[in-house]
Amino acid sequence: MTAIAIPVEHALVLAAILFAIGLAGVLVRRNVIFLLMSLEIMMNACGLAFVAAGARWAEADGQIMYMFVLSLAAAEVAVGLGLVLQVERRLRTLDIDAASELAG
Repeated sequence: MTAIAIPVEHALVLAAILFAIGLAGVLVRRNVIFLLMSLEIMMNACGLAFVAAGARWAEADGQIMYMFVLSLAAAEVAVGLGLVLQVERRLRTLDIDAASELAG
């Protein structure tokens, strides 16, 4: 079985497109759930760029950095879910603009 080599430029372009989609989601959406999903897309795009760069130079550094990105994503999901539950419980909405009332 032969491996098919994907040019690093293609992987980086895909990572840039995914990052742009995630950034657009962060800037446009006001729902906390969609905001967290957009952040996940952006982190996966960064992870893809790390893996592509690591494969280009035949180093494991990109994969190691992707493991850090995965652990950051897991922590973000845990903290984000707690915040989402707390905001929904207090305000009965998941609108980010309504969460500014929590500032005191």
